[in-house]
Amino acid sequence: MQGDLFSGNAQRRAPLADRMRPRTLDEFIGQEHIVGKGRLLRRAIETDSLTSSIFFGPPGCGKTTLANVIANTTGARIAKLNAVTAGVKEVRAVIEDAEKALHLYGQSTYLLLDECHRWSKTQSDSILPALESGVIRFIGSTTENPMVAMTSAVVSRCRLFQFYPLTTEDVEKAMHAALADRERGLGNYAVEVEKDAFAHIARIANGDARCALNALELAVRTTPPAEGVIRIDLAVAAESVQQKVVKCDDQQFYDMLSAFCKSLRGGDSDAALSWFARLIYAGVDPRIIARRLIAHASEDIGLANPQAMVQAVSAATALEHIGMPEARLPLAQAIIFLCESPKSNAIVCAVDAAFADARSIADEPVPIHLRDTAFYGADKLGHGKGYKYPHDYPGHVVAQEYMPPSVKGKRYYIPGSLGNEAKIRENHIRSGKTFDEAEIPGGMPKHGMKSIKEP
Repeated sequence: MQGDLFSGNAQRRAPLADRMRPRTLDEFIGQEHIVGKGRLLRRAIETDSLTSSIFFGPPGCGKTTLANVIANTTGARIAKLNAVTAGVKEVRAVIEDAEKALHLYGQSTYLLLDECHRWSKTQSDSILPALESGVIRFIGSTTENPMVAMTSAVVSRCRLFQFYPLTTEDVEKAMHAALADRERGLGNYAVEVEKDAFAHIARIANGDARCALNALELAVRTTPPAEGVIRIDLAVAAESVQQKVVKCDDQQFYDMLSAFCKSLRGGDSDAALSWFARLIYAGVDPRIIARRLIAHASEDIGLANPQAMVQAVSAATALEHIGMPEARLPLAQAIIFLCESPKSNAIVCAVDAAFADARSIADEPVPIHLRDTAFYGADKLGHGKGYKYPHDYPGHVVAQEYMPPSVKGKRYYIPGSLGNEAKIRENHIRSGKTFDEAEIPGGMPKHGMKSIKEP
């Protein structure tokens, strides 16, 4: 009885986020792409047929919670470990108990392992025989990409489920549930939360329900009631979530994103970094920044500095692998690189013009010398006749007509005179191509593409 009493006290003193952990799939919030009605993972959990799996995604998005839901609904035995504290000895003890339960009672065992990416190769290898024989079903949860942070032997024996940050609506739903719950939440308090304060906590939490719930509890427990009611305003919310209020409604978001993009295009590193910092501080998904960097690497730089695309994609990859706040460094590196690179919108002009002609100009048959020759009888149809194989000629380039007949003589790509495009331009001139300098003042075509609006 003492154990039950102490357990009850510990539960009551646990943080709100822990007390409010969903106990069933119906209480679970978010991740509809994997646990929505009819989805594979939901069906597997409901039928108690889930095999070894790894849940990976950012903090506070429901990985450990879903593992606990499985523990609450399955008929199998449950063993819980944390990779930070559990070693090979603890794993062997779990496996021994699992073997006994399986042989004596025919009962399966789930091993729920938090922070599973922290296991060494030796620790990971200790579980492989039990995984292969079905003695245990492994459910690992991690904030890291398991393809990078875990041994391939374990990963190859598990089904991977990627979790995404909760939406603002999901976080608000969790907060509303906590305010209404009298048993585990804050339902016994008379609380009024201003709409702006509620939205601020949900937004700054940035998809982390744990952060939002704990901030909400701090606000409620530390705010004295007035006339019997605890009123949470924007100032209290900002103090509780430990981040100043940054106004960022839809219009402000698009205005700041526009300013960021224009700073990239204008080559102002300081301005771009400043807008980047404000966007992130306001709770904007950093993946939006990464997408814009990749787009601008082609839109505003292109072949004037081909390394711009490498920097942008590398920053986006780093963001997926290490997450924030560490990823602010490779993102900032890419921002500065793009700003300081020579600029050209020749790629945009070329592809826009090509697509415009594809839409408006009638097609004609592919010239006979360019047609496919990879099938039997192509030679009898004359396919490839007259084609000049470039590698048979000096410089591995030969002049012949490659354009579709309907746009013969059209020019799409007009290289600028800055950076690497200056070399491309010289090569074109040596090959006999000419340029209308009036069309490309300063090496830059006059027309360009409007910035893509992020959803």
